Amino acid sequence: MNLRDKLDVYLRLTRMDRPIGTLLLMWPCLMALWFAAGGMPDIKVLVIFVIGVVVMRACGCVINDYADRDLDAHVERTQSRPLASGEISSKEALMLFVVMALFAFCLVLLLNPLVVKLSVVGIILTIIYPFTKRYTNMPQMFLGTVWSWSIPMAYAAQTGSVPAEAWWLFAANWCWTVAYDTMYAMVDRDDDLKVGIKSTAILFGKYDRQIIAAFQFAALCCFIIAGFIANRGEIYGLGILTFIGFALYQQKLIFGRERAPCFKAFLNNNWAGMALFIALGLDYLVF
Repeated sequence: MNLRDKLDVYLRLTRMDRPIGTLLLMWPCLMALWFAAGGMPDIKVLVIFVIGVVVMRACGCVINDYADRDLDAHVERTQSRPLASGEISSKEALMLFVVMALFAFCLVLLLNPLVVKLSVVGIILTIIYPFTKRYTNMPQMFLGTVWSWSIPMAYAAQTGSVPAEAWWLFAANWCWTVAYDTMYAMVDRDDDLKVGIKSTAILFGKYDRQIIAAFQFAALCCFIIAGFIANRGEIYGLGILTFIGFALYQQKLIFGRERAPCFKAFLNNNWAGMALFIALGLDYLVF
């Protein structure tokens, strides 16, 4: 395999060719930085977290594919992944994970000790998550914690503490993550049932759409409370209304529980997160 082919394998293994996960991880992290700083955060902190989000999402993809390497070949959407197809060895994938994780840890060493301590918890959660699909019907709820861990880290980096406001934002993102990752799991539900992978899409059964709606509503309430605590204004409120609009559209998409529309609903959450972050940033500029 030449260098170009090897780089292509690494890009697909780390999902650098599919940035949706990075974006879904980025928006709440950026919101946390803006909330914590009361506007534009420290440039050094911002750069470290943007790079860190990209690297840690890649780490999560690698360790996820390592854990699922014997199952992905039986799932329509994942059978062409590099580990499942044999394009890269398990040992090489683990080495790539370790290198990227060490790089991410070196980044947080540039910040304060509280961030360093929180980052250790974050990497442990990242390693554990892929294996939860074997033992619990609620891996999306564990992912919600992993996907939200950058929020207390962002507050710690910017302010040196993690106030109550941070945990309201954490709760908002946790609920939102469970909602959109259940949409994602609906795409694979039939295959997952065959190979024994567990998910909230399976757990919720015929009530999947209603429970997703409940998590969307809970996320909305927590985003509103976080904004209220931070004394945000009308522009942030418009962001909340836009978020509601996207949530309603996503409910329309998943109504028939068909693969393609469910996946489209999952992808649509990127626009919901982006709209809410832009509204927050503009709100701090104006008020």
